[in-house]
Amino acid sequence: MAIEHVYIVNNTSIIQDEVLSHRLGLVPLNVDPRLFDMKAKDEPATERNTIVMKLKVECRKLKDGTIEGEKVYSSDLQWLPGGSEMPEETGTAPFGEAQRERLAEVRPVHDDILLAKLRPGQAIELECHCIKGTGEEHAKWSPVATTWYRLVPEVVLLQTPPVDVAQALAEELPGLITLGPGGEASVGEALQHDKLLEKVRRLSGEPRFAPYLQLRKRKDHFIFTIQSTGAWRPHELFQQAVARIMSKCDKVLEGLATFPEPSFVY
Repeated sequence: MAIEHVYIVNNTSIIQDEVLSHRLGLVPLNVDPRLFDMKAKDEPATERNTIVMKLKVECRKLKDGTIEGEKVYSSDLQWLPGGSEMPEETGTAPFGEAQRERLAEVRPVHDDILLAKLRPGQAIELECHCIKGTGEEHAKWSPVATTWYRLVPEVVLLQTPPVDVAQALAEELPGLITLGPGGEASVGEALQHDKLLEKVRRLSGEPRFAPYLQLRKRKDHFIFTIQSTGAWRPHELFQQAVARIMSKCDKVLEGLATFPEPSFVY
């Protein structure tokens, strides 16, 4: 869910209407999109496909000389569970109680996102309509902020090092390389000593340690990191992504099964 339509009543700030609207659209909302339906282009806004929020702020200079309302934050956005307050301009009918019953609260994921700055006498009043979409259409609908993966590192002893080399490795890589009762060296889990891996890489290039120590990457194990914008949890994003890929694969297999076999003429 993201802000798609912005109806500006008053904007006397220095920021232009279209820039302000763009900034509002990129504010992530703490709303589960599975509770809403996709809104068609010509479909009217209802409590099942639209969330209405308003922003009404004004900057004033108080008698003591301090300035009130100088900065406009995302926390100033207010949810209107009853629907639009200006239905004639937005063409939206009043909402029922369904949205209030399904949602305890609608607010931005972060309350400290700076939207605009005002000076005394300036004001902003507008209404935002949020609808459901996909990141394929616009990045503001993407529930993922950043995602990346890397191969799992692995530290390997190529051969049993002499006692003096083993002691030196244990001193250089404490915790990762440990010594047994007889002075034999053993390697611990690389991921538990992630900060030492760069040192392992450097030591493996030195002539003294190169025949014994090596840093590898496992080809069958990945570490996937998913950063959510806040609407969904990372593990939910992963599950939905896998389900989407499986659905696309099923469509490909279905198409291949119905596609007629080619006939060849020799």
